[in-house]
Amino acid sequence: MRQSSRALLIILVGACNADRTDPKPDAAESFEIVAHDVSPPLRELAKLPSLRAANRLHEAEPWRRVPLRASTTFAPDPMIQTEQGTTPIAAPSVSFEGMGAGMANFNPGGTPPDTDGDIGPNHYFQVVNTSIAIFSRTGQLAMPAMDTSMVWAGFAGACAQSNDGDATIRYDHIADRWVVAQFSIANPYYQCVAVSTSPDPTGTYYRYQFTLPAFNDYPKVGLWPDAYYFTFNIFGNTFTGKVCAMDRAKMLAGDTTATMQCFDSGPNYGSLLASDVDGKTMPPAGSPNYIVALDSNTNLVYWTLHVDFANKANSKFTGPTSIPVASYSVLCGNSGTCVRQPSGGAQLDALSDRAMNRFAYRRFADHESLVFSHSVVAGTSGGVRWYELRNPAAPTVFQQGTFAPDAAYRWLPSIAMDGSGDIAAVYTVSSSTIFPSIRYTARQPSDPAGKFGFGEGTLATGAGTATQASRWGDYASINIDPVDDCTFWATHEYFTTTGEFSWSTRIGAFQLPTCSAFALNAPDAETVAQGGTATYTINTMTTAGSPQQLQLSTTGLPTGVTATLTPTAIMSGTTTQVMLTADATAPVGMTHYTLTAMGTASSQMVDIALSVTPAGTGGDAGTEGDAGDNGGGHGGGCCQSSDDSPLAPAILGLGVIVVIGRRRRR
Repeated sequence: MRQSSRALLIILVGACNADRTDPKPDAAESFEIVAHDVSPPLRELAKLPSLRAANRLHEAEPWRRVPLRASTTFAPDPMIQTEQGTTPIAAPSVSFEGMGAGMANFNPGGTPPDTDGDIGPNHYFQVVNTSIAIFSRTGQLAMPAMDTSMVWAGFAGACAQSNDGDATIRYDHIADRWVVAQFSIANPYYQCVAVSTSPDPTGTYYRYQFTLPAFNDYPKVGLWPDAYYFTFNIFGNTFTGKVCAMDRAKMLAGDTTATMQCFDSGPNYGSLLASDVDGKTMPPAGSPNYIVALDSNTNLVYWTLHVDFANKANSKFTGPTSIPVASYSVLCGNSGTCVRQPSGGAQLDALSDRAMNRFAYRRFADHESLVFSHSVVAGTSGGVRWYELRNPAAPTVFQQGTFAPDAAYRWLPSIAMDGSGDIAAVYTVSSSTIFPSIRYTARQPSDPAGKFGFGEGTLATGAGTATQASRWGDYASINIDPVDDCTFWATHEYFTTTGEFSWSTRIGAFQLPTCSAFALNAPDAETVAQGGTATYTINTMTTAGSPQQLQLSTTGLPTGVTATLTPTAIMSGTTTQVMLTADATAPVGMTHYTLTAMGTASSQMVDIALSVTPAGTGGDAGTEGDAGDNGGGHGGGCCQSSDDSPLAPAILGLGVIVVIGRRRRR
């Protein structure tokens, strides 16, 4: 975060490593909203004057260490990849300047930028610590840069009076809404959260203010079906990592009774990351959120969090569980600052004591995956260590690697996975001859485990250095396009001119040729009467790549109900029909069944709610069952965007879960 005018307590917690004890799972702390309202449209708030004094720059404050047992003694990395992949990587399909020195009339205001952002159906929403801006998909400003605190302008709470930074942005692709958050640290300490009331990011927001017990540093957010999960480093009289679940359903509805439940990881673990769901597929019903952090240079540490907002006594924070990984050495050792720039530039911070944003989750037909990354030593410089975990109920490392194809430093990464199982990372690169720049690389499932088989792409080439402040990052973000589930969108920091506060940011997108995706358009729910039939239309759409042949089948139908698909084999982009037949003995009530479409490059499974009604209460559903007549879309969506969002048909409806898988083997 940036340096503010108030004095902040700086606590170094390395001493905690000497005597580590795991915390006992205590009952959840529960926090109620202390302030709430509905904002005016953001596009109108952007016209108000800034709280920040013109040309006021803030020196960077030292980064706060978090506990890490990793040895600072150098050891060779057994997972290092010392060469680039041989498959050419696609150039950016979109690349434009974000906030920073490259934006006209923009005052950086401090360093580092803490760059974050996310992509929606029509907009890219970016934040740089104390400022936000909204862009079209081609880089045109849809809303000019303004102080992040202006989101809370006129709000009856501390969130309207401070602009302290460490802000985060997340597009809630499940509900087609936007989530903006930042902290207020005047003591008492608050987390300020705003949830859009519509798919329009420039529109109105439900605004919330939650209290936290001490300085809630380095917040990160993960989207999950039951909650928005925030993680913090809590600096008070003692240190603890903390994870908090905010009642997503109530916050989406503007409900003032929404609460936040929190658990502590204790003094031994910091910079936790909460799992952040990507793709059209939700986790299995009832799945807890998954939490990860670095523990030592040979272990990760892992928790699960099940939250019950109706009865906090049922909420459970389970862990920590140790996950062994290949050994690595901490980049920059005890100092934390060693990344080189060309002559005249300061050495830069590595932030190698923590896992980097994000902990991206994706569910496939045959497994669940979680990916994340951090910075490590690689030879005489630094590289990107990354992991894919599988089977989150009992997690194991499916693959891991360290990308360091030459002697330049590569650090501060962010990583994600597309709908075909391809993995891509974005990071900054610098050396004594390379100005800080933004690059990316990727792999496909057929590449050797732990290797990025694609070459390296450039999102932005630097032309200057940071002259005094060593702070860099503190983080970046790479996200998946919710429209096609294949395009990676990334934002990060670089320098176009030399100076202390002359950082720039870049926003860009690229797609791998190996990604091919389709979507199923199924009804939200289906009904059939005992002794009767009902027919429903299932539509498909090719969202990326070429059309692929799909083989369809059903499983999980209740006793006495059968399904006939006509035809059973189609090309993506065409339709089929499912005729349900219920005999007189079929049990009455609500149930569900699974429709599977297995493609040549990917697959999807749709869990469809099914109601069996008594005989004589219904007949052939006919066109009433056509998903095209009930607002259904990719995966049975019921939510329609007010701005004709291309994603609107893709939003999940009640009772329908889309599972994206892939036929290719890793």
